Amino acid sequence: MAAVLLCFLLAGPVLLAASSPVSGSNNGTVPLVLWHGMGDSCCNPLSMGAMKKMMEEEIPGIYVLSLMIGKNVVQDTENGFFMDVNQQVSLVCSQLAQDARLKGGFNAMGFSQGAQFLRAVAQRCPSPPMKTLISVGGQHQGVYGLPRCPGESSHICDAIRKALNSGAYSDMVQKHLVQAQYWHDPLNDDLYKKHSLFLADINQERAVNETYKKNLQLLEKFVMVKFLQDSVVDPVVSEWFGFLKTGQAKETETLQESLLYKEDRLGLAAMDKAGKLVFLATEGDHLQFTREWFNANLLPYLR
Repeated sequence: MAAVLLCFLLAGPVLLAASSPVSGSNNGTVPLVLWHGMGDSCCNPLSMGAMKKMMEEEIPGIYVLSLMIGKNVVQDTENGFFMDVNQQVSLVCSQLAQDARLKGGFNAMGFSQGAQFLRAVAQRCPSPPMKTLISVGGQHQGVYGLPRCPGESSHICDAIRKALNSGAYSDMVQKHLVQAQYWHDPLNDDLYKKHSLFLADINQERAVNETYKKNLQLLEKFVMVKFLQDSVVDPVVSEWFGFLKTGQAKETETLQESLLYKEDRLGLAAMDKAGKLVFLATEGDHLQFTREWFNANLLPYLR
């Protein structure tokens, strides 16, 4: 992720800083929780560290929590590949519940896979309340391909690609490979629905969990950003909750064309009608955007 954010970093005078907490309890700002993407960490000075610093500059007094999954940045990065997603979500739910600065509610912004992980937090853990969820290149219907890996993790991604192609829904791969848990194979829909440990659950593929549906609809806004030249997410329509039509791997469908929406299994149709869903698109590859674009299009949802 660090490499693909260079465009963003070079677009404005972003100063780098450590991720020390900022007190913002009674200053009228809404706290912000960040969850990084694959191959990144909470505090990388070229990505999440810079994002945290920028938010503190743009919204003085804001409390920004950039999530670390593990005891240090090395573990945080590794866990983005190898730690069970459901366990990660559970740990984050506990961390948020114990943070007194979040008790009045918070906004959340997830980058790439961190976006669907934060959506799981919204669906499973309504306290403290998530107000607005911003998904920056998140894959809400999963992926069916790993064409290119971000940052300096290409060797890891080569091994991941082989594991996904050989047996994404085997117990061993599902339990030990994060990307397998949102691997969505349209040619093996029954296997996906039966064996996907994470995505099939939060997307109501096996059964409708009314609690998930109710909790997601508590969001004030659910903002989804799609990158029009994305070379990492396949298919890119997953960033807007669309996907490949079942039974083939060429033709895509939008969220509004899907059974998930038509049957409103997750409450997305109701949210759409209420004006809670926001679909944004920007030119560029995965997670590449300028500070000016961010300030014009995303910052208003965080003020």
